[in-house]
Amino acid sequence: MSIFIRPYTSSDCEAILDIINFNILNSTALYDYKARTLSQQIAIFEDKLEKNFPIIVAEQDNKVVGFGYYSEFRFREAYKFTVEHSVYVTHKEHGKGIGNLLLSELITLAKKQELHTMIAVIDSENQNSVKFHEKYGFETVGVIKESGYKFDKWLNSVIMQLFLKP
Repeated sequence: MSIFIRPYTSSDCEAILDIINFNILNSTALYDYKARTLSQQIAIFEDKLEKNFPIIVAEQDNKVVGFGYYSEFRFREAYKFTVEHSVYVTHKEHGKGIGNLLLSELITLAKKQELHTMIAVIDSENQNSVKFHEKYGFETVGVIKESGYKFDKWLNSVIMQLFLKP
């Protein structure tokens, strides 16, 4: 069963929403409390696409099994060469290399856009994600203690950074 990476289309949004909402409700991968609606997610993605940021999808057997994107790290002009990325894989397909394909493609796209650095913000309890990013050369550059509160506990954010080389 082959997995291929392609650009996002709006018809992917329902499947993506299932992945996002599972993570919102069951993990600290997203610091949101409430599940998103389809219209909210479409608006989020439309904003990213209007700003020329890519959204990509991993597809297997005509089903969306993961997605990734990057967008502004911060909203000031001097940050325009720095992006923050997100990669999500459906919980049923973890450990099959889908995240690797998505992150590799995002890094390639960021280099083509001549961006300087890519940032990951990861909940400190998610050591699998920290190790995953280290495989790609991301380095931990800081920890923001008790930066989030979810599931009745304080959460720490690990900030990781990758310098993009042409």
